[in-house]
Amino acid sequence: MSALVMIYCVVCVFIAAFVRGYSGFGFSLLAITSMSLALPPAMILPSIFMMEVAASVSLLPSIWRSVHWRDLALLWLGCLVCTPLGVLVLAGVPAAPMKIALGLAVLGAAALLWSGYQRKTMPTPPETVLTGAVAGFLNGAFGIIIPVIVFFFNSPAGAAVGRASLIAFFIGSDTMGVLFLGLQGLVAMSDVYRFLMFVPALILGQWLGARSFKGADETAFRRWALLVLALLAIVTALQGVWRMLPHDQ
Repeated sequence: MSALVMIYCVVCVFIAAFVRGYSGFGFSLLAITSMSLALPPAMILPSIFMMEVAASVSLLPSIWRSVHWRDLALLWLGCLVCTPLGVLVLAGVPAAPMKIALGLAVLGAAALLWSGYQRKTMPTPPETVLTGAVAGFLNGAFGIIIPVIVFFFNSPAGAAVGRASLIAFFIGSDTMGVLFLGLQGLVAMSDVYRFLMFVPALILGQWLGARSFKGADETAFRRWALLVLALLAIVTALQGVWRMLPHDQ
């Protein structure tokens, strides 16, 4: 990466970490969508997965008792089956169409969260496994697990259980992501270096976000974050379309 791209990516990580510290989710969505404007998705995902695992492990002791472990096990089962399929898509599809697919996927995710969809009952075990499978595919291909975010935050489990379970889910899903990316030869020492370079921005952003949460309007902030996410998704998709168009030499 050039120095300018490096600075841009560090800023992206900091902003995404701030949103995660404040709202409890959104790091991968914001970081990958914004960083994909400068780098191909395959170059971004390994370090993002590593950061998600590191951030979640640091929070696990404080949320352990609130995690809904039964549903989490079923979600991980589906995720384990379909993450390799997503990684194959990531490894085999050129960067331009991947940008279009990523932009559309994130735009759909933002629209679903914006709609305020809410379930009255907890999903059945088959629904839970299917949710994990879809999330695993999307995580392997794009680094997003939006179905699981919707699963927990729009269920009657409660905000504390949902947030704790989601944090725990990141540990398993992103560990799978790193392992399957490695099997496809998509993880290198350069990804570790990028991860180490991003860690200070990750820690600082998440800490400031958590502090800002006190006394703030959470609903308004989440809607603002979704608007930013939707804008980045549109720009990413349009960038992919532009790169696929024929240009005169």
